[in-house]
Parts: sequence; C-alpha cells; structure tokens
Amino acid sequence: MKFEAATLPDSPESLKEIILDLQDRIEGLEASYQKETSILYEQLRLLRAKLFGRKSEKIPPDSTVEVLPLFDMPEPEGEEAGPEEIPVKGHQRKKGGRKPLPADLPRVEKVHDIADSEKTCGCGCPLTRIGEEVSEQLDIVPARMQVIRHIRPKYACKCCEGALDEGPTVKIAPVQPQLIPKSIATAGLLAFIMTGKFIDHLPFYRQEKQFSRLGVKISRSSMSTWAMQAAQACIPLLNLLHDELLAANAINIDETTVQVLKEPGRDPTSNSYMWIFRRGDPDKQVLLYQYHPTRAGDVAADFLGEYTGYVQTDGYSGYDFLDHKEGVVHIGCFAHARRYFADIVKARGKKGKSGSADVALSYIRKLYRLEKQFRENELRPEEVYRQRQEYAKPILDSFHEWLLKQSTRTLPKGLLGKAITYSLNQWKRLVGYIEDGHLAIDNNMAENSIRPFVVGRKNWLFAGTPEGAEASAALYSLIETAKANGIEPYSYLRHIFEELPKAQSLQDYEALLPWNAKEHIAALVR
Repeated sequence: MKFEAATLPDSPESLKEIILDLQDRIEGLEASYQKETSILYEQLRLLRAKLFGRKSEKIPPDSTVEVLPLFDMPEPEGEEAGPEEIPVKGHQRKKGGRKPLPADLPRVEKVHDIADSEKTCGCGCPLTRIGEEVSEQLDIVPARMQVIRHIRPKYACKCCEGALDEGPTVKIAPVQPQLIPKSIATAGLLAFIMTGKFIDHLPFYRQEKQFSRLGVKISRSSMSTWAMQAAQACIPLLNLLHDELLAANAINIDETTVQVLKEPGRDPTSNSYMWIFRRGDPDKQVLLYQYHPTRAGDVAADFLGEYTGYVQTDGYSGYDFLDHKEGVVHIGCFAHARRYFADIVKARGKKGKSGSADVALSYIRKLYRLEKQFRENELRPEEVYRQRQEYAKPILDSFHEWLLKQSTRTLPKGLLGKAITYSLNQWKRLVGYIEDGHLAIDNNMAENSIRPFVVGRKNWLFAGTPEGAEASAALYSLIETAKANGIEPYSYLRHIFEELPKAQSLQDYEALLPWNAKEHIAALVR
C-alpha cells in the first residue's frame, strides 16, 4: 500500500491505526522471511555437506545425543533395557600381523644354502643340519596367451578308392560345440574378458590395449559382439534363475540410471534404467538385472507377474501399486528413513546443537542394534520374529508417537518436516519387517547389489545400444549371482561357457545353476 501526504487523514487516531496496521504487516513479512531464509540456509548447508562432507551414513554414537530441545518428548524409561537383555556372544581378539598366504597357491622353493667350504666347524667336524628358516613372498606371472589347436584326423578307405562313383567314404570327428561357433574365443578367453569388464570395471577399449601389449590384436568391437552372443546363449540359464527368484518368500527391488546412446526414438542424453531383483535366501541367492528405458512401476509389475509374498523397496512412488497387489505384502526401507534424518545432522555441521533429528536417529539406532544382535547370535527366523515382537515393536510404537507429535510443530518444507513426513507416509511399510523373521529391516541387499553396476558405470559411462545394455544386464546377473553364492566368478563363467553348448535337457541346464555347480567348480579349482 502506497501513501501520499495529500491523502493521509488529519486525525491522530486514524494515523495511529495506519501505523499499527503497517507494523502488523511488517512483523508478518519478517516472520515469513525468517522461515524461508532458515529453510534456504538449511538446504545450502546440506548441499555443501553432500559435496564436501563425509559420505558415510554411519549414525554417531549415543554419547552425541545428550541435549534435547525444550519441547522434545523424553524417551520412555525401559527402552534402553529391552535390547540389552539379549545376550551377545563373546569373542576373542585376533592377533595382529601379516596373514598367511593361501595354502592352495603353488609353491616354488628356492634354497639359499651356505657354501660347502663353510659346512665344516673350526674343530674340523662337519656341521649337521638342525633345521631351517622359511619365509614366503608372493610372486605373479603376467597373463600368458596360448593358442589351442583343434586337430581332427580324417580317415578314408583306400580299397574303396575309385570303386564308388561318389568316391571313398571319409570319416572325421564332429566339430566340438562352442558357445560362439567359428570364433577364436575360447570359454576361458570369454570369461577373462567378461570378468575384466563387469568385475574389474575395465572397458573394452582398455582391454584392447592390454591384449595389444601381450602381442594379440582383439578389437573392442569384437569383444562387444562376443558379450552379446554370450548373453544370448545364457538365456535358458537366466530363465531358470528367474523362476527360482519368483519362488522366494521375499524379493528386494531397486533401480539406477544408465545412459544408452543409440536408443530408437530417444535423445542420447536421456536416462534409462538398470533394475535389480534379488532373492536373499542363504542357500539360493539370485540377482537378476534387467535393462529398461523407463522407471515406471510397470517394469516391476511385469517382472513379478502373479508372485505372492513379500516385496521390499524404497519409497519411490513407482512401487505404490504393490500396496494394492493381491498376495503381496509391501515392505519399506528404514535405511532411507534414516537417511533423511542423517541429512539434517550433516546440514547443521559440527557446531550445531543436537535436536529432533538426533532423537529420531536414536530410535532407529536401537532398532539396528537389535538386528545386529540377532545376526551375532545367529538366531533362527522364528526366534527373530519373537524377539522383534518383544523388543522392536515397543520401540517402533514409541517412535511413531514421537513422529506424530513432532509433525504438528515442524515446518513441512524444512528438512526435519520432510524427514518426518516421509517416515509417517511410509510407516505401514517400515514396520512390516517385524512380521517375518526372514525379512530385513532395510533394502540394503538390493542397494548393495546395484553398487557393482554403478562402479562400472563410472568407468564405461554409457551403453552403445539397447542390445548392449541387455547383454550387460544378463552378464551382471550371472556374475553377481555366482558371487552371492560364494563362487569365484571367472571359474563360474568359464564353466558355464564350456558346458552350455553341450546342454540338451532341462537337467543339463539346472546342473549349471550356481548352487548345483558349486562343488564341481571347487573341485576344478583345486
């Protein structure tokens, strides 16, 4: 409102009313400015913490949560006592020092003896060997290339030569089946190249230079073609892994971005997605990666089909359909909820006072402390369920009550408001894990499974074509499933690349599943 001297009233009372009205408006604007400024400064501190601060989400110890805000609810007495009643197995401190080298490595002995002239004592008697001192060093022989010559003798009957119009009968052994027919690549070379890219994160152009140093020219285009052909040959095995995954009681799902340059109808800079579906059973762990140009929930819906059981995800809205899918129980991720509160601690810096975020983290810390004790005590799922009902449920109930109270006194646009809103919106999913001892408190199994792909992506940056991205997904699936089941990936890839061309029946393919091939591969390595 703009005033001019000519339009102002002459009455002192009217002027006082105008001044008081302006004062109220100024105070309102100042309060609004302070709120908006505090939110902006909070976001700025968080951004700086993410750019320059430590990346770990490790929760600070309880000792940092001492001073609570004036209006924070005190935590109910007895909460600390619950988890402490669970006995923790004792442990013995390991001795330090260098670890012994693996016993299965071949040994080359080098004896460093004294000269024969020194093997006589000063008294004239010959010295007697009374023992020896042994030390070991680790040596390495660079990769050695070799050529395997396949020789097939040909046989013919000389007595029939010229006797038959069609000529003598010639016999020769059939060509041995190969994963990639008429290729120079053996199963060992293919396994070496694939582990180089998908485990050691070496793009094909770097491997091309490595082979060049060894005196062999293998182009990156050839390696890319071999990768797609190998992935295509492994489809029957991947289908079996898909069936095994859908037979699980619980499935973890996550996704991350991937750039594909030559995707029809899309800009080269647009994001596509690599999805991970994981079964976490200790005896049959399965990790399946799938490439899709979209992050829509339809991808997960198509993969799951008629699946019934638990599905654990983060809070991405594309998974909301799981809340209404018949036969599916949707479980959330406490690691994501914790991350929102941890960001508040990062944003305030080292000099900031502890507050509501620390109280939330203390609740979550208690829940994770329980899970750690369950693992250390190696409790069976039935016992984990009982312990969670007895100890975790009261903590969750108290935490929920605290969140509800804080939501009425917190700015919804601030970091704390967003953290509280996320936890409350996800609450039904977050607490679902206590209903089954097989379930985890978070979705870290899927997040950890996506990490090898993310590390590789930092090196090779993008996929050239959708077919290349699909081949990468297939090979990541085989490699990470082998690792999850305790099998050395190169040995597993070499084994299946050798045996897949010979497989003719369902039993032949099932024998190549990691848990079925594990003992055979271990025997070969020995």
